[in-house]
Amino acid sequence: SGCDSGFGQATARHLDIMGFRVFASVLDLQSPGAQELRRSCSPRLTLLQMDLTKTEDIQRVLQHIQAHTNSTGLWGLVNNAGFNDTIADAELSPLGKFRACMEVNFFGSLELTKGLLPLLRSASGRIVTVSSPAGDMPFPCLAAYGASKAALSLLMDTFRSELQPWGIKVSLILPGYYKTGTTCDPAFWNLQKQQLLASLPQELLQAYGEDYVEEINQQFIQFMKVAVEDLSAVVNSITDGLLAANPAVRYYPGQGLGIMYFIHRYLPYFVRDLFLKGFFINPKLPRALRREHHNDVKKA
Repeated sequence: SGCDSGFGQATARHLDIMGFRVFASVLDLQSPGAQELRRSCSPRLTLLQMDLTKTEDIQRVLQHIQAHTNSTGLWGLVNNAGFNDTIADAELSPLGKFRACMEVNFFGSLELTKGLLPLLRSASGRIVTVSSPAGDMPFPCLAAYGASKAALSLLMDTFRSELQPWGIKVSLILPGYYKTGTTCDPAFWNLQKQQLLASLPQELLQAYGEDYVEEINQQFIQFMKVAVEDLSAVVNSITDGLLAANPAVRYYPGQGLGIMYFIHRYLPYFVRDLFLKGFFINPKLPRALRREHHNDVKKA
């Protein structure tokens, strides 16, 4: 799933080059990513339109894949499609953003996986799912995305245990920060920031301050500059999850993840929080907590 760009597109192309028959789902069959796959891949690759928030799309894809693999079974499923368009504190993130992340990152992947399990069981195949370190750690300003990825990771760990008797191996990919799709487009994030500011209740905006939201956005755009363009480490991890005789339960492609997980697992909470703020986003004090605001209130 999610082959319009990024890990999905790169993996679909890589598996096609290796000689596999690939069913690659995209949001839009006419998108630049879909056109690129048509141009660069063999006729073995099949492009399928699928929006993971729409049951009818998922069911149509399931019927197509079943019709073409019923006699052989399906060897592998790569749950790659992901969604996030909010960089903000949990209190500032509208409930609809939490639901949108859950619909794509959790419920969509759950429905697709359950629908393909009969074919995967018949082949004793593989499930490889791209999650995120944000599902393991409380990254500042990623609550909606992180919560959905935490749910996805736990779901796949459960599938791993439950499907073991069927011979199905389940792996999680937890990548570092890579340049994929709109994740590194400042214009996209500036638009999301403006929409968030316009949607916030006045009382909440007064408590935090517009400059608070602006600062978060600027820090995130600055963080984008460390995004890795070479996706090969992630593609290789996904491929290993599909093909290795004994694939890893978890793969951690990307720089700095070793020290990050060490701090997360072995050091006190306050050290972990300080590290994540230093590494990712360190928000300034909300407006209502700043000394100058208290002074202004006293004068008034």
